[in-house]
Amino acid sequence: MDEQLLKKIDLIRERMGVSYREARDALDRASGDVVAALVLLEEELQGCHLCQKLKETLEKGISTKLRLKKGDHTILEFPAGLGLAGVLGMLLSDELAILGAACTVTALLTRCTLEIAGEEREENEIQIEA
Repeated sequence: MDEQLLKKIDLIRERMGVSYREARDALDRASGDVVAALVLLEEELQGCHLCQKLKETLEKGISTKLRLKKGDHTILEFPAGLGLAGVLGMLLSDELAILGAACTVTALLTRCTLEIAGEEREENEIQIEA
């Protein structure tokens, strides 16, 4: 390995915070062009960052719970992500929209409450009166 190649790899590692192998691979894919290698790594890291954000959002949706309660009695509890999927389903299907409307009217008439609780706010639950 010549000294010029090592300098290019060191430059890429310093700028992108990647391993020697990742820097060398990117440099090889970019035919030795440092700027092109930096662009390749930046695009890959942005894709990973997007995946990480999606994963965090999904984990938060799973840890956040929706509870349908009547007084102190919990009737139904499910992850908030499932509730979001139900809302999207109602937007896409007439049958699900009718079912959702019927359930909402029933909850209003029976004075049920909807609580939103997550791990970080167990003590400060949000209540929505139906």
